[in-house]
Amino acid sequence: MAVNKKTRVMPKLPASEINERVMTVLGEQAEAAGINLLLRLLNGGVSRRTLQRRLSSLVAAGRLLTVGEGRAVRYRLLSPNLENKHTRESEKIREDETNEFEIPLSTSAAQVRASVRQPLGLRVPAGYRGKFLDAYRPNKTPYLTPEIIKHLHRIGRTTIAERPAGTYARHILNRLLIDLSWASSRLEGNTYSLLETKRLIESGEAAHGRAATETQMILNHKAAIEFLVDAVSNVSETHQTSAFDARTVRNLHALLSDNLLPDSAASGRLRRIGVGIHGSVYQPLEMPQLIEERFEQIVETAAAIREPFEQSFFSMVHLPYLQPFEDVNKRVSRLAANIPLFEQNLCPLSFIDVPERTYIEGLLGVYELNRIELLRDVFVWAYERSCQRYVAVRQSLGEPDAFRLRFREQLIAVVSDIVRRAAAPTPQEVARTTTAETVPPEHLDHFVRLAVDELHKLHEGNFARFRLRPSEYEAWRKTHDA
Repeated sequence: MAVNKKTRVMPKLPASEINERVMTVLGEQAEAAGINLLLRLLNGGVSRRTLQRRLSSLVAAGRLLTVGEGRAVRYRLLSPNLENKHTRESEKIREDETNEFEIPLSTSAAQVRASVRQPLGLRVPAGYRGKFLDAYRPNKTPYLTPEIIKHLHRIGRTTIAERPAGTYARHILNRLLIDLSWASSRLEGNTYSLLETKRLIESGEAAHGRAATETQMILNHKAAIEFLVDAVSNVSETHQTSAFDARTVRNLHALLSDNLLPDSAASGRLRRIGVGIHGSVYQPLEMPQLIEERFEQIVETAAAIREPFEQSFFSMVHLPYLQPFEDVNKRVSRLAANIPLFEQNLCPLSFIDVPERTYIEGLLGVYELNRIELLRDVFVWAYERSCQRYVAVRQSLGEPDAFRLRFREQLIAVVSDIVRRAAAPTPQEVARTTTAETVPPEHLDHFVRLAVDELHKLHEGNFARFRLRPSEYEAWRKTHDA
């Protein structure tokens, strides 16, 4: 005799937990799931109508992808390896349930926010408008007002402004690598905590339970920031005008996208395919020739801007607007925005505590309306927040070591040479490696002590500063650990 089994019905889920529960359930499925299957897996914890609304909002926010159409539509988690090649650039907009705070906004910025918060069906589709870039004249039609620029200089000024370009960034590099890597990755949905990021960068310790792509994203940021600091310092030493050029931006993308794109050849290469923006009615350029022309125009225009904060904000506006690469465009723009700040020894822009939703809405205002007011408010607030954080850092670190600054390149050369030869980290070896032409005899003892100290402090989290490859460091470490 058949026995009717009653299905246990779960209590209704709290509104604030529905989205994450849906994401968890989908993450446990090997294939895309339809709404009927999701309702069964949620055991009555949510009504069909509520689930439909939540699924639609998660798709619009770029957190889910759909398979099929109409009643046969199914849903799956957004994954860098599963995304359609024509829609790889993902703009994530979280719902109010995330409890993100909202920064103070000007009246015009609030108007932009209201416009981009309308349902997609009420927003007017927009393509790339070349006139938006063409109308900008370096040093004549700035996006930032004189009052804003004066304010940013006042709060961002450091005591070493007259030192060689990149000095301040090197002075606070340990903190900058952690803060900027974590904050920029968080704006991409990365779930690493600040402490986990610190452990990964300083000790090479990956966090348990995190996706490999999240770990890779953090490490890519670290490599890209170190590259930028070196690029800015080299400009000062070679008497160039600026590090803001096409080569720097493309290499920046190559480092940030390393091992994260389905096509590894796309790293550092201007895109040749169309992309879409999730949660937006904006359609970027698709013709490779036009993308290349506009990219060169953006870089040349940015390099011609004399005011560092204006140059920084200009890159945050126009690099994402063009979408010059297949993916990772926002990350490129956030790090490129720091180039002029590094060059002028100003406080960096770390993006610490920036509300993800407001940041994305600021970009949507640029994409769909060509209005910069909301993104400008985010930029100013983010810089104020960064400066507050680095005031304490400046006080705790004091002035840079003048001796180390003077012999920085010699130190890099000696340490890297000893490691590549698998030589011992001894004073005798350092002295033999150092020549009188590079370090005057009266400074040799001090230099030897400094180099030996650096060799003993070398670890997985800092060998890149000496322009070493992982294989070179590992071979040296194993030799001397043994």
